[in-house]
Amino acid sequence: MPRPRNWPRWRAEALARGSDLLARATARLVVAEVPDPGRDARRLMAHVLKVPPGRLTLFLPEPVDPELEVVFLTLVERRADRVPVSHLVGRRAFYGRDFLVTPEALDPRPETETLIEVALTEPFATVLDLGTGSGCILLTLLAEREGTVGLGTDLSPPALNVAYWNRNALGLEARADLREGSWYEALTPADGEFDLVVSNPPYIAVNEMPFLAPEVREHEPRLALTDEGDGLSAYRAILAGLNGVLAPGGRLIVEIGAAQGMAVSKLFTQAGLRGVRVIPDLAGRDRVVLGTRSPG
Repeated sequence: MPRPRNWPRWRAEALARGSDLLARATARLVVAEVPDPGRDARRLMAHVLKVPPGRLTLFLPEPVDPELEVVFLTLVERRADRVPVSHLVGRRAFYGRDFLVTPEALDPRPETETLIEVALTEPFATVLDLGTGSGCILLTLLAEREGTVGLGTDLSPPALNVAYWNRNALGLEARADLREGSWYEALTPADGEFDLVVSNPPYIAVNEMPFLAPEVREHEPRLALTDEGDGLSAYRAILAGLNGVLAPGGRLIVEIGAAQGMAVSKLFTQAGLRGVRVIPDLAGRDRVVLGTRSPG
């Protein structure tokens, strides 16, 4: 059968336009009760079309290649199954930088940027990140403070693989050491003491796990979420091994759950740390506990 004389134009007009696909995707995510469905649909479409999210509107009137349409609608279905957007696109923005994201490491979250802000309020030359995961905390601190060096430890080899990738992508191979081990197990006497120790440990109590959003409960590594206990055992372990690791005058900064401020600050005080403070995130929820080792 001969093609129509105006075949290229006819074919383009037969393809679905970006705006129509976006509307279909948003409606599908609404039915699936995905929070902020319009935002997620736009992020997925920008990813598939390989355009900056802020410029997506310029491309919406254009027809979408059928192969890209299939890819987009497949991702939308996976999002409807509550797979996190970051896992679908493989990236997550954190403190102005993009980090590789996989199901093997905890997804960097905006509220963790509170820990970064607190850490950057004072100078430091060395930093230890316990349970580094994707490396987002350690690598962000090193990137923000030229000349500093740091060490990240994690019990999970797959999580460390993600951290290695992010470290190399940011060009921090010479300043960031990554080692496998539980808390302080990977340290040696040659490492000396650190000016700053940070951690975003598993702090969700085991009886709270069923109430987490499906994106977290079903797709984040359980090892990074809960201690399978009261949610405080990681803090006890960190504080128990702090002597000989945190330098005199050095700071310990940890992320906490919104209801843990009083309990964790009490543990800090009992461990002999001074100037213990609970610091909220931008939403006003308790997010970080800070304590300082005595200079003497």
